[in-house]
Amino acid sequence: MNGGPTATGELRFALPDLGEGLVEAELVRWLVAVGDRITADQPVAEVETAKTALDLPCPYAGVVTALHGEPGDLVPVGAPLVTVASEAAGPPEPDGPVLVGYGPAAVLPAPRPVPRPAAPAIRPTGTGARPAVVSPVVRKLARDHGITLTALRGSGSGGLILRADVEAAIALRTPAAGAPVRLPLRGRSLLAAEKFTRSHQDIPRVTIWQEADVTGLLARRDALHDRHRPCRTGLPALFGTFCIEALALYPRLNAHVDTERREILQFPGIGLGIAVQAETGLVVPVLRNAQQYDTDSLVPAIHELVGTARAGTLAPADMSGGTFTLNNYGMFGVAGATPLLNIPEAAMLGIGSIASRPWVVEEQLAVRKVATFSLTFDHRVCDGETAAAFLRHVIQRAEGRPATAVP
Repeated sequence: MNGGPTATGELRFALPDLGEGLVEAELVRWLVAVGDRITADQPVAEVETAKTALDLPCPYAGVVTALHGEPGDLVPVGAPLVTVASEAAGPPEPDGPVLVGYGPAAVLPAPRPVPRPAAPAIRPTGTGARPAVVSPVVRKLARDHGITLTALRGSGSGGLILRADVEAAIALRTPAAGAPVRLPLRGRSLLAAEKFTRSHQDIPRVTIWQEADVTGLLARRDALHDRHRPCRTGLPALFGTFCIEALALYPRLNAHVDTERREILQFPGIGLGIAVQAETGLVVPVLRNAQQYDTDSLVPAIHELVGTARAGTLAPADMSGGTFTLNNYGMFGVAGATPLLNIPEAAMLGIGSIASRPWVVEEQLAVRKVATFSLTFDHRVCDGETAAAFLRHVIQRAEGRPATAVP
């Protein structure tokens, strides 16, 4: 039974179908306890899926008589979460069985993404000190491995303890002879691992690259920052503009491949994905209809999108609908890369770190700011000529030169 009244007249709320093909969720924490009196649509549990974190509202009012599961459990869709002794007639029942889910007979409103709390200030250490940590997932990881959070120094903003800090502490431990340290692969990490595997196995990808003099581009970035304080997304906005222009000229790269129907799906609109390193791992939120934006409007739009991703409040829909991804891995000090494509997309532009390099300017040697641009593409959607033309357009625009067609 997915949900509804039990034989004793109690109402059982089950984990609903959260969409996007998700079949389970991790129970992060309970928001109620046995004996609590709740109102209809009151959040009762926080869960984390491969896509996002959610507070689940229960459609029943009454007294909580049972909680099914412990924090850290993986709960399949349809499994019971909370049992409630109703104090009223409850919501009207539709004809036929009551299904707690998101189908035609659903009685539960769609869950809403819940904003994560802001990073706390550094607290004093000593007896009774609480660690500066927000994520329940980080707390659970530390608990599972016997790590004392108050003994760690967080590398995040305000001393916030991140997943990486806990994993580093785990790695420093000397395990028993021959015994490996086991790190759980769940939720978003598991979904990412599965997508990486599929991308590597299924897509005949090719990466081409070229260096560019971006000295003048940095001045254009600074001008954007002056106009859009406190937004600091001038470079992603400029790169996004160049990609939007190039996709209009070479739309074969704005596509998906449907292998079952043996078709290339070429899209009229651009879903621009922005790769973001969040606390929970790599996420790619999508700016839909990006072709409608110019550079100045891209700055605040990307700023908001990246901020939402790093706060951990993206909804599953925020990460769907992408047709092309922008990956600025240069922010990690990496000069170049051959990334896996964000399936089912057919192309990704990568930008390496910007460094001072010797460069020939008007037949004279000079020191300039240089970056490497790489384009990874699905060879099924186009040949190297089209990919080279796309990358050439981006390079010319980055260098401030008039874009010219490839002969």
